[in-house]
Amino acid sequence: MILCCGEALIDMIPVAGPDGQTAFVPHCGGALFNTAIALGRLDVPVGMLSGVSRDRFGVQLADALSENNVQTDMLVRSDRATTLAIVHLVDGHATYAFYDEGSAGRMVRPADVPDIPEAVEALYFGGISLVSEPAADTYAHVCATAGGSRLVMMDPNIRTSFITDEQAYRARLDRMMPHCDIVKVSDEDLAWMTGGSGSIADQAKAVLAKGPKFVIVTKGAEGAMVFSDGGHASVPAGKAVVVDTVGAGDTFNAGVLAGLTQQGALSKEAVATLSAEDLVPALSYGAKVAAVTVSRAGANPPWKNEL
Repeated sequence: MILCCGEALIDMIPVAGPDGQTAFVPHCGGALFNTAIALGRLDVPVGMLSGVSRDRFGVQLADALSENNVQTDMLVRSDRATTLAIVHLVDGHATYAFYDEGSAGRMVRPADVPDIPEAVEALYFGGISLVSEPAADTYAHVCATAGGSRLVMMDPNIRTSFITDEQAYRARLDRMMPHCDIVKVSDEDLAWMTGGSGSIADQAKAVLAKGPKFVIVTKGAEGAMVFSDGGHASVPAGKAVVVDTVGAGDTFNAGVLAGLTQQGALSKEAVATLSAEDLVPALSYGAKVAAVTVSRAGANPPWKNEL
């Protein structure tokens, strides 16, 4: 089983009201939530570790996970409020304003985390859950203590507008890197993490030097590349008529993890034996899955039978 560790929140999606003014409709979201849903729809055994409120929005999130084949017994429930992300769409591209202070997701502490079952073969981290304390340090703790014998993948999915302590955030990512087998970033994330000097290959090498076996870099319509110390490989983006890009990267990540599952490579030991070329089938599957998501509104990943 894959355990997605991080935020589950409510995206307030803008819609045109009957009076011509903008209204906002609550949709389940969050980078880690989206990936968990996508994995569940792809028939990959998956669970979620997250702080989730008992309020109306929290019930909406937990119900959505269950309805999409995601195990919910690792959720940390509380009476704190649910994180809200106000979404603004411009030409199909999303920007976000977050309301997260004191939320159920943000306030998760190491003592709240239940024991991770032996059935969990892989851990997936990322998103805004790695930004704000105490939850960010809690997930870093889980990565360090539970990642030693399990495959670990991380996608920081950097939202610069959400970062209040850049130095602490960069230090946290650096502490997690040695425990990661796969780090996935967009080309923009990679430039932010490394300072943007040199080629993408140079920047990827700088991240590899911090410990991961592979660095996957997505470049939107230009596809994705994977780098290792032994070489690199690339795959094209899936063909699609883009409606919006909400959840595209999250779905891509689910496709990569699902692809590794199909290859029988969902373990730290198996991934350690792979080359960059060996990851091409998993990246291609990720691109295929993401192409469906961008072809329809919102973070709405495909079910396996749609592929």
